[in-house]
Amino acid sequence: MAETVYIRPIALAESPQSEEGGAIRLGGSMVWASRFALIRRRDGRIVSRDRLGARDVPGAIAALPEALAAEALAQWQDLARTHAPIACGARMLRLDQPLVMGILNVTPDSFSDGGKFLDKPDAALEHAHAMLEAGAALIDVGGESTRPGAAAVWEGDEERRVVPVIAALAAAGAAISIDSRRASVIGAALRAGAHIVNDVSALRHDPRTAALVAQSGAPVVLMHAPGDAGDLHADGVYRDVVLDVFDALRERRDAALAAGIARNRILLDPGIGFGKTLAENLLLINALPMFHGLGQPILFAASRKRMIGALAGEIPAHKRMPGSLTLALRAADAGAHMVRVHDVPETVQALQVWRGLRDAALTDFSQLVD
Repeated sequence: MAETVYIRPIALAESPQSEEGGAIRLGGSMVWASRFALIRRRDGRIVSRDRLGARDVPGAIAALPEALAAEALAQWQDLARTHAPIACGARMLRLDQPLVMGILNVTPDSFSDGGKFLDKPDAALEHAHAMLEAGAALIDVGGESTRPGAAAVWEGDEERRVVPVIAALAAAGAAISIDSRRASVIGAALRAGAHIVNDVSALRHDPRTAALVAQSGAPVVLMHAPGDAGDLHADGVYRDVVLDVFDALRERRDAALAAGIARNRILLDPGIGFGKTLAENLLLINALPMFHGLGQPILFAASRKRMIGALAGEIPAHKRMPGSLTLALRAADAGAHMVRVHDVPETVQALQVWRGLRDAALTDFSQLVD
């Protein structure tokens, strides 16, 4: 019988001193966790769930069978792993507070802004520079829509859409990620000056991509999607969506490592909205702190997505900014290292206020006992 183990943070602490040191810092972020669930699953079914304080976790791990103890210890250490900054040319993206990734879609059919910047390089660059001036740490440039039912794009068209924009942004000194799953497009984007690869197929779509990324040394975002190359949204059937997505991302992380991609160059994205129901998306967001246990920086991308409309009277995508801000702040509370958004000025302002609150909590020494 196959048995697996998981450590899920279930209580966040205002600060380490509020718990008199009985809390751990999640992923080198500004978020601390004090209580945890130690979960065992056998053949896909949860068989035990023990709730523990931070000081009790090491002892509970030591009491597990040897194979499970090794995996649990790795997760426990990874929950507290501090991540090095990401080099983007001359820029260094520090991961000790949530960064904003601005979305630039040069597509005809993206769900929120399709056609707005397609074949309009001046408008695309103006929007990108506005996002940078508003505080975006980097710009994510995409030339293919991955919304449900989107038409396939020939890679030559995708390359034609993204490369001129990337080259212009690179010349201006911006940090850039390429949102693509095709090796030829990714290669052209990297040559044009992109720094990070954001692959929604987690290197599954194009068998050439893993070697290309490894050889380039570029950081890569691996996103969870249940479907195959034909339809990323298909086959979204889960026994337990949180644990299943955790397992799938661990498998893709390990595949990237086996392909020669350095561990400090891998980021993970749980894939909100990809092959998941509303209820499953909500479960994943509530469980987001657990994904620090994979030991990689977390990218969170839920801006303007369908789930917001489903929860708020079916409002159209361009009116989902308040819901997007709510989810971005929830991701920050979970210690996410980067949020991918359409509404950059509003998100940056919200996170600046969030940062002020966290700074105040982490420097409140009145909670210490003399």
